[in-house]
Amino acid sequence: MALGWLLLAAPAAAAPAAPAFTVTVLNGPGPFESRSHIGKHVLVVRFQASWCKVCNEEASGVERIYQKYRTRGVELIAVHVQDTEADTRHFLEAHKATYPTGLDPRLKVANRFGLRGTPYTVIINRRGEMVARIHGRSDEARLSRILDPLVKPPARKGAARSQ
Repeated sequence: MALGWLLLAAPAAAAPAAPAFTVTVLNGPGPFESRSHIGKHVLVVRFQASWCKVCNEEASGVERIYQKYRTRGVELIAVHVQDTEADTRHFLEAHKATYPTGLDPRLKVANRFGLRGTPYTVIINRRGEMVARIHGRSDEARLSRILDPLVKPPARKGAARSQ
């Protein structure tokens, strides 16, 4: 009986596919469409809000992650939930945030990702799979530990792999 349960549990190890979404970017050109990044970028989707204390505390760290990884094949999009455009723009200005930011005032996007509160950070690999979901604080070191292996260049053929 235990072997049957183990066999049933094995497929669950695969990372779930991320839902497709589109948000209008407040501080950039046009909409952000997640599907256009599959196969090209690792995505960091950061659900946050101007009224969220932890989001405010972590804003400069999120900006540093954006600056550090944007040239390494990572795209970061912040999605402000239950927020107004004016409050979101004030948040971006106050924290000198330059990463693309959109609005989800009615949680249409956030609910598809299982939002249970802010901040909520989802990391999506190039295959479109959610490889990490962080409810609550997500400091720079934690994000770097997740992102570094995802952006590491593939091993060259014939090169020895170190583990």
